[in-house]
Amino acid sequence: MRRTSAGDGLRAGSAIAPPATSTPQGSPRGDYVPHHQPFQHYASTANPQHLPPSSASRIGWQGDQANHQYDLQDFSTAMAARNLPAVSFIKAAAYQDGNPGYSDPLFEQTFLVNLINQLESLKQWSSTAIILAWDDSGGWYDHVMPPIVNESQSARDALSGPGTCGTNPARVGGGYEARCGYGTRLPLLIVSPYAKQNFVDHSVTDQTSILRFIEDNWGLGRIGDFSYDAQAGSLSNLFDFKSGHTASKVFLDPPTGRVIH
Repeated sequence: MRRTSAGDGLRAGSAIAPPATSTPQGSPRGDYVPHHQPFQHYASTANPQHLPPSSASRIGWQGDQANHQYDLQDFSTAMAARNLPAVSFIKAAAYQDGNPGYSDPLFEQTFLVNLINQLESLKQWSSTAIILAWDDSGGWYDHVMPPIVNESQSARDALSGPGTCGTNPARVGGGYEARCGYGTRLPLLIVSPYAKQNFVDHSVTDQTSILRFIEDNWGLGRIGDFSYDAQAGSLSNLFDFKSGHTASKVFLDPPTGRVIH
């Protein structure tokens, strides 16, 4: 499990934006949700005109016109060209992203299974880790009260009462309000040849634990400005790097989720 946290952010990598349209359940719908694209909020990764990469070989390159913000088909292009960036953040098209009201678990399952099956078929799979993370649960995922590691009192807070998240004004978030944490528990899954098998981790982690894993793996350092990655729990207990990549590949049927082989 990992928990939501205030101060979540995203660092270097390739951000994947969905294509413009789709027709889920026979109803035309736009698939691009602007506020679901956090990389568009930072100058270092913003691509407001949705410019495509100048070529397949430039996907993931610093300074290319796409500026690390891509459409989903560009990820498929990068896979086919054997030019995957070291890190990619992938967001499903709206109708497949699992949000209630315009998606459902079966559409989400189809997206995830197709993507994972593709990645497992690559030669790079032996050094790949997929981290599946969800962004909210509305508080309904379970009934366990989260530990409050950062308190806040603002109109946006409501964890321990109207306008409050704890009662202590001292904050590890550098005095920033509306950074109550942690939030409700959420699922987090690791799919990798190095993932521990038949294992549930009980370490306390949060969304920025994903950033910390990336930062530690590539020696990037911390984001700074009291971002939660500096205190996030490690995901390392979910992996077994000592025994080698021993976990077998499992391919599923996208519509049913059944094991194919």
